[in-house]
Amino acid sequence: MNQETKKLLLEALQLPPEARAALAGQLIESLDAEVDEGVEAAWSLEIARRLAELETGKVKSVPWAEARRQIMRPAGEPSGS
Repeated sequence: MNQETKKLLLEALQLPPEARAALAGQLIESLDAEVDEGVEAAWSLEIARRLAELETGKVKSVPWAEARRQIMRPAGEPSGS
C-alpha cells in the first residue's frame, strides 16, 4: 500500500460507521468488471423470499450480537440453546 492509499484509508476510518459501510460497498462493487444478470436476478429472488419469511413470521430474526456469537463459535461447540 503506497503512502497516498494509506492516507486515504486513515481518512476513511474517521468516517461514521454508516459512511464507512457505504464506501466499502461501493469499493467492492467497483471490482466487478461485469454484472452477471442471472446472479443478480437470483439474489433478488432470494432477498424477496427471505423478507417474506420474516414478514409472515415463518422465521425470526436474532440480534447481531447473538448472530455474531453463533458465527464465531468454534465448530462442534454446542450452541447452548
